Amino acid sequence: MTASTPAPDRRLVVVSAGLSKPSSTRLLADRLGEATVRELQGLGVSAEVETVELRDHAHAVVDAMLTGFPTGELAGVLERLTAADGIVVTTPLFTTTYSGLLKSFVDVLDKDSLTGTPVLLGATGGTSRHSLALEYSLRPLFTYLRADVATTSVFAATDDWAAAEADAGGGLPARIARAGRELAEKVALRKNTGPADPFAATPDFTALLGGL
Repeated sequence: MTASTPAPDRRLVVVSAGLSKPSSTRLLADRLGEATVRELQGLGVSAEVETVELRDHAHAVVDAMLTGFPTGELAGVLERLTAADGIVVTTPLFTTTYSGLLKSFVDVLDKDSLTGTPVLLGATGGTSRHSLALEYSLRPLFTYLRADVATTSVFAATDDWAAAEADAGGGLPARIARAGRELAEKVALRKNTGPADPFAATPDFTALLGGL
């Protein structure tokens, strides 16, 4: 008899809004996810990771915006996202803001679905001059959704990747490690119990008839 594999303690969803394959946005998403899992293991917490490439669901996202009802694989992605114990989101920056694909994806989320969920933000761009867009553009978006956004966000410019290979102990690798540690600490302290039941306080029919 084969022993069953124990269920992971936490579930992470890594969302990449990159538009090409391969993309530096996906690479950053993978690195941030790996750093978080590493830090969770150091805390004695196992984790399962699902990576979502939004470009694979672009047509379904547009359909959901038009109809108001996500269907098929996108519906499953949204369900697993809202049930996640922690989320990593990475996006390329265009004209100093996040991608339209990411904005459209967020638009089909229920506005309360990420309340209290730990979220780590990352972005990629051609030059470090765009790095502040993470703070004045992307962070307010997830703050509006009432997510628990990690203090450290990670921006990776094109030059950062070359520097990362030469200096594994500092620069981009150090920022990724710090951000992963912050998300891991938040995830370890909070397990997603799912959305609150809006009818939890409503007495059932039997209780209503109990006094008769």
